[in-house]
Amino acid sequence: MKRRTLLATALLGSVAAPGIAGTARAADPGPSVTQTGNTTLDAQAIFFVSFNGLVNNNSFQKNGLLTYKGYQYAVWYTADRNAVVGRRVLGGSTWSTVKVGHTLRYNDSHNVISMGVSKVDGRLHLNMDSHSDGFTYVKSVAGLMDNPAGLSWTASRFGAPQSTLDGLALTSQFTYPQFISTPDGKLQLSYRVAVSGNGRNALAEYDGTSWTGLGEWTSSTGTYTSEHGSSTVRNMYLHGIDYDRNGRLHSFFTWREQNGAVMCNGGGLTNHDTGYVYSDDRGRTWRNNAGAVVGTTGGSDKVAVTDGGLVIDAINPDHSLMNQESQFTDSAGRPHAIISYVPGRFGQCTTNYVADRTANGRAFHVRKTSTGTWRKTEIPVPLNSSQRTKLILDKYDNAYAILPFGRIAAASAASGHTDWTTLFDGSGLNAFGEVVVDETRIAQDGVLSFLYQVKSSGTTPSALHVVDFKLPA
Repeated sequence: MKRRTLLATALLGSVAAPGIAGTARAADPGPSVTQTGNTTLDAQAIFFVSFNGLVNNNSFQKNGLLTYKGYQYAVWYTADRNAVVGRRVLGGSTWSTVKVGHTLRYNDSHNVISMGVSKVDGRLHLNMDSHSDGFTYVKSVAGLMDNPAGLSWTASRFGAPQSTLDGLALTSQFTYPQFISTPDGKLQLSYRVAVSGNGRNALAEYDGTSWTGLGEWTSSTGTYTSEHGSSTVRNMYLHGIDYDRNGRLHSFFTWREQNGAVMCNGGGLTNHDTGYVYSDDRGRTWRNNAGAVVGTTGGSDKVAVTDGGLVIDAINPDHSLMNQESQFTDSAGRPHAIISYVPGRFGQCTTNYVADRTANGRAFHVRKTSTGTWRKTEIPVPLNSSQRTKLILDKYDNAYAILPFGRIAAASAASGHTDWTTLFDGSGLNAFGEVVVDETRIAQDGVLSFLYQVKSSGTTPSALHVVDFKLPA
């Protein structure tokens, strides 16, 4: 596990042959979207641009919008900086809101609010307001999520804000909270320890009684060398962390190097390569694409840049590859991801990642096929943005990319996910950029919901909406 070995790049064609990855029967419908509603969460939500994004709409805000037992839940910060959680009956037009007793500390778009549900005791959990420092944690009373129609939606249903997980402190440099509901009803929290370019991913777990720190599972050390120079410190950025229906935990990622010497120009990004790991024991041990163990959570051997078999799509740091994009699993448990960068046909050295990605950035769909190979297809829609794209799959395994500004492109399973076309151009939304997708709703009622914020300027508050699209039944 000490030698870095790339998977054969030949496995990833820029365009996959139709039909190879498809699981669809001839009668299965292709992708489609029909807008069924657009509701207002907050007519005047907080607005400021930081790190090119918004605190109420950031791609790593896993479960900023979620659905559970017939109700949908959303979190955001109001114009007066209050953290709010809202809920509505699925399909309803009215949201009920509760302030949870915390106000946003800084104008930093990293300081998002993330939600999770512990099915074992029916609690809603919130983690918020952190960027390489302390976090704020709030949880509801037991059973609130199991009986939404019978329990009032009031502040009294939530406990006081805490700076620990019920006494578990974790780390003084905490970022990127992502809750994951486990197949056995527990709740896990994924997060980064330390800082960008020098950090480690870690997990904690809630069993319905208490939180336990499982420990770190990635390493920040080891030497990475590009054609320009070397770096000895980095962090792994996750595109997601999700269980499939069979209980396997999947995670795509990219590495960010601390040393800018690995780039052709200091205006780019030190991100490189798309990697993939999975776990079959609830995140205790991690395996590469070939099934070899490459790390143990809380152990001495962690997933490192020098481990073999991690890279499924090799790309050097000269193309402004974006971190923390998106992933999803299909009905057979196969992993899919969206990545984006500036393709080589536009040059081999980005010099300003915001300008270059906006001018020439493209998103790509990477997925594992039924034969076990990896395939990559360019989505033929210019990003026109430096920001990220989200991915979901419907019940027929058709793929949908929700691009910046709320545009929706899709590809059919029957084509092997090669026939990407635009289904919705975002007209009328006036969305700022990235959106927050309800990843949990797709399977429950076949609706794509996403949260977006209307464009504004400076720090002028703007409206926050949730728009709904019916997918093929």
